[in-house]
Amino acid sequence: MSGTPYYCELSTEHRQQAQHHVAQIVEQAIEHPPGAPALIVFDTECPLAPLLADAYQAALPQAPRLEISTVSNEEVLARFAALPAGALVVLIQSTHFRLDAYRLRVQLFAQGLKVIEHVHLARMINAEAPRYIAALAYDADYYRGTGQALQARIASAPHARLISARGDVLHYGPLEPAKLNVGDYRQLNNIGGQFPIGEVFTEAIDLTSVHGRAQVYVFGDTTFHCNFPATPITIEVAAGRIVAVEDSTPEFDAVLARIREVEGEVWLRELGLGLNRAFDRENTVSDIGTYERLCGVHLSLGAKHGSYNKPQFKRKDTRFHIDVFVDIAGGVWLGEDNLYQQGRWVV
Repeated sequence: MSGTPYYCELSTEHRQQAQHHVAQIVEQAIEHPPGAPALIVFDTECPLAPLLADAYQAALPQAPRLEISTVSNEEVLARFAALPAGALVVLIQSTHFRLDAYRLRVQLFAQGLKVIEHVHLARMINAEAPRYIAALAYDADYYRGTGQALQARIASAPHARLISARGDVLHYGPLEPAKLNVGDYRQLNNIGGQFPIGEVFTEAIDLTSVHGRAQVYVFGDTTFHCNFPATPITIEVAAGRIVAVEDSTPEFDAVLARIREVEGEVWLRELGLGLNRAFDRENTVSDIGTYERLCGVHLSLGAKHGSYNKPQFKRKDTRFHIDVFVDIAGGVWLGEDNLYQQGRWVV
C-alpha cells in the first residue's frame, strides 16, 4: 500500500543472530545474573520489535512479557513499581512508548532498576533491520579497550583536527574530559541505556576555539531521520559557530533556520567518536539516534548539550542538539597523531 514502509523478511539466521547479540548484552554489558528479576515490555508494530522480544525472552527465560497494546499504562507503571532494585527492564519500542512517566528510563534508574532500551525500530526498513541486528553485537574488549584508549588520548591532546578527503580542516583547541557509551557500567550509578551502543564524546573546552571547514554527508532533519544529501554540504565555522554553508539543501537550510529562530546562532558543540563497526557511510539506518553510533565522527548543531556546562549558555535557553556526520577521510588528529585510518580507530 502506498505510504506503508516496506520491511524485509527477517530470516531464521537473523533471529539467531539477534539471540546471540542480546545474550551478550544481558550477560556481558549489563551483567544481569541468571534467574534475577526482569521484565520485557514490547510492541508488535514492526517486525524488529517482536523479534527482539523473542531474543530477550531466550536470554531471560524467567522474565514476564508485556505486549504494550494489551495492557493499560497504569498497569505497566504498576509492574515497574513492583520490581525490586537491581531488576532489569527491557523496553522494545517501534516508536517510543507514551506512558505517564516523563523520560521513563530516568525514572526507572531512580528506582534502582537496570534498563535496556530500543527505540524507533519502525524506522529500520528494508536492509536496515539486519544492520540494526548486527549493530547489537557486544565485543567487550573492543568497545571498552578502544573507548578507554580514545578517552586517554583526548585527555592528553593539546588540540584536535578533523581532515576531510578534500583537505579541509576543522580545528579544535583542548577538549573536555571524554565520556563513554561502551556498555561498561561497573563504575556508574545507572546500569543500562539505549542500544545499540558505541561512542566516545567530548567537545572543545573553549567552544570559540573551533574553526575551519568540514563536509557534512548526513544530517538529522526536522523529523529526526537521517538525511543524505546528494552532494556533501560544506560548513564553515568561526569562533565555534557556523558562519557559511556551501552546497546546502532546503532540508539543511530548514534545520539551520529553526536553530537560529530560537537560539540566534548555530553553535557547534559535541564531538562524537562513534565505535560501532556495523555502521559506516554505506551501511546506514534511517534513525538518527541509532546511526550516531557509526564508526566515524558526528558533531552537534545547536547550543544544547546536557553533559557539559558552558558559561555562555543557560540550560533553560538551549533547545537544539542536531547530529551531523562529517567526512574524516583525512583522519582524526589528536595532537600529532592520526587515530582514524581506513575507516577504523587506531589507538
